[in-house]
Amino acid sequence: MKEKLSPFARRTSLRQLRAFGAYIRAGSISGAAEALGLTPPAVSQQLKLLEEALGGVPLTIRERDGVRPSEAGEEVLLALTRIEAALADCAAAVAALGGLDRGSVTVGVISTAKYWAPFALAAFQRTRPGVELKVRVGNRQQIVAALAGLELDLAIMGYPPEDQPLDRAPLGEHPHVIVAPPDHPRVGESAIPFASLASERFLLRELGSGTRILLRRLLEQAGIRPASDELVLPGAMELGSNETIKQAVMAGMGIALLSAHTVATEVQDGRLAVLDVEGLPIVRTWYLVRRRDRRILPAALALWEHLLREGPSFLPKLPNREGTRPRVD
Repeated sequence: MKEKLSPFARRTSLRQLRAFGAYIRAGSISGAAEALGLTPPAVSQQLKLLEEALGGVPLTIRERDGVRPSEAGEEVLLALTRIEAALADCAAAVAALGGLDRGSVTVGVISTAKYWAPFALAAFQRTRPGVELKVRVGNRQQIVAALAGLELDLAIMGYPPEDQPLDRAPLGEHPHVIVAPPDHPRVGESAIPFASLASERFLLRELGSGTRILLRRLLEQAGIRPASDELVLPGAMELGSNETIKQAVMAGMGIALLSAHTVATEVQDGRLAVLDVEGLPIVRTWYLVRRRDRRILPAALALWEHLLREGPSFLPKLPNREGTRPRVD
C-alpha cells in the first residue's frame, strides 16, 4: 500500500531544511551559503521554497543583530534535528551490522563524573577496540540540551531531566559534602548544624547545576530562605567549574557543597577538609540514561550493559567518618 504523504512532506526537501538551519546558525544568507558550499541566491531560493511549502508562514524574526527563528521556525529546526538524528542513526545501524565490535557510540558525561567515568569507558574500549567512542563532557544544562537534541546515545549524570522520555538506571551512590580549607575554624567540630553555615561565603557552580539545586534544597530544609534564584545566599560567589571552586576553597575564599567524588584526592592529600555537618554527606545517585525515542544500536547496548555491570567499581571510595550516617535525599 502506497504511503500517503502530506503536502508539506511532498514539497519539502532536506536541502531546504538544512539551508534554514544554516541560515539561523550563521545569521545571514551569505554565511549560510559559505557553510553549505552554495551561492547566496541558491540559499535564498531554498528558504523561499520552504516557506511556500508551509503556506507562507514566517519562519524568522529579524532583529538588529541578525535573525532568530519564529515559533514556526523553532518547529522546523526541531524537525531538522530529528531528521539528522535519524539519518545518523541509520548510518550507525548499517555500520553496526557487522556485530558488537563495530559502530560508534556518543556518550554524554556530566562534568562532575569526569573524575571516574573515563576509566569505566576505557575499560569498555579495551574489550571493544573496534567501537568508536565519542565522549562529550559538559555541565548539566549542556548534557540535558544534547539529550533533548537526540545527540547522545547514552549519558552519565546525577539529575536526569523530568521532562524528557528517558530510560534511566542507577549506577551507584553519589555522596555530597561541604568542603573547607584545612585551617577553617570549624574543621574538627562535630555535628555542625547546617543552618549555622548560612553566614559563610558559599562558592557555587552555575545556575541549573546539580550541586546548586541540591544546596538550595538543603537551605529550604533548614528553614533558610535563599536570597534569590541567582545567588542562593548573600555573598555567594559563582565560579565556572569544580576545579576552580576547589582551588578557591583551598585559597580560603569560601566553602562549597561538592560531589565527594570530585574532592576525594584533595581530601586524602590534606588540601581540603570535609566539615562534619549534620545530615551530611547527603547521598544522591549516579544514573545512566538514554532517550526512549532514540533507537539503541548493538554497540551502544553493549556499552549500556558494561556500565551497569562494571561502572560502580570505578566510583571513588571514600572513608565514612565515625558517627556520620549518610542520608539519602
